[in-house]
Amino acid sequence: MHLHIGISPCPNDTFIFENIYNQKVVIAGITFEFHFHDVEELNQLAAQGKLDIVKISYAQYFNVKDKFRLLRSGGAMGFGVGPLLVKKAGNIFIEENASVVIPGVHTTANFLLSQLYPAIKNKTPLLFSEIESVVLSGQYDAGLLIHEGRFTYQEKGLEKIADLGELWQQKMNLPIPLGCIVAKKSLPEKLVDDIERLVKYSISNYDTNGQPILSEFIKQHAQEMDEAVMMQHIQLYVNEFSKDVGVEGEKVIALMEELMG
Repeated sequence: MHLHIGISPCPNDTFIFENIYNQKVVIAGITFEFHFHDVEELNQLAAQGKLDIVKISYAQYFNVKDKFRLLRSGGAMGFGVGPLLVKKAGNIFIEENASVVIPGVHTTANFLLSQLYPAIKNKTPLLFSEIESVVLSGQYDAGLLIHEGRFTYQEKGLEKIADLGELWQQKMNLPIPLGCIVAKKSLPEKLVDDIERLVKYSISNYDTNGQPILSEFIKQHAQEMDEAVMMQHIQLYVNEFSKDVGVEGEKVIALMEELMG
């Protein structure tokens, strides 16, 4: 059987899935074809049912859960991993009237913004890698940064308004559910169980000191080519929750579904 997998080109996803991509961990009789897209594109592809296994935002999962099963491994969840709301350095930010650019309507970042800054209504979706530049140009009052942006925004002339992850944790005392891996419910249940285990086993690209190994596969797909930033990215977003969401993960997923109505 030939299956299509969709993930982002970000270092945490390529790090997690590299061993599957390179066939270092396999399922007998199963081959995988990888597709690399921005998180919001992946959210849309899931809604269209075009991929068998796909990394999507937790906020999107509840819109597609009739078609997809949520896997316990391979996702992005944790403490200190939330998106940052930023503005151009020196500018004044007034929540009620602010125009904010977001990395996608169905992203967890937008979900957190809606929960924590409900007065912000003027939101425009844009590819996450373009958000810094349009905020710096003055086109928008603020932007919501995800991925590598949280490590580089200051050197580009942006200031943090708030770390939405910190605000969420203070309010809920639970991890932030960013992204998850889902598989089509039309696939055999045993196969999905095997895929779940395969993803967990794939998370093993560490050296003897427990440091992530930055392979050429990771480097060639990364949006931010600075190796120190790639290393920070993996160390932040690949954690114990990536191997299994655990009890805390189960709690926050249930809470998120409740809040989304």
